[in-house]
Amino acid sequence: MKHKVYSAIIKAIRDGKMAKPFTKHDFEMCCPGFGNGTYNAFLYKHIKNNTGDYSELFEKVAPGRFRCLRPFKYGL
Repeated sequence: MKHKVYSAIIKAIRDGKMAKPFTKHDFEMCCPGFGNGTYNAFLYKHIKNNTGDYSELFEKVAPGRFRCLRPFKYGL
């Protein structure tokens, strides 16, 4: 499934398990089952204005705090 990790984040927010904005720790606690390196790497890989030309899914709103940019863009 494309965007499996992002889908888990959106579901956790919609289900009220994770607040907005969220931290990496919130992500780890509310979306278990991904590899240890996934939690930090995924957020920064898909951050707004990333240097790798990856989809921009998150915006850093404060040190260590993120918000989702476009959950509906991917039909979530």
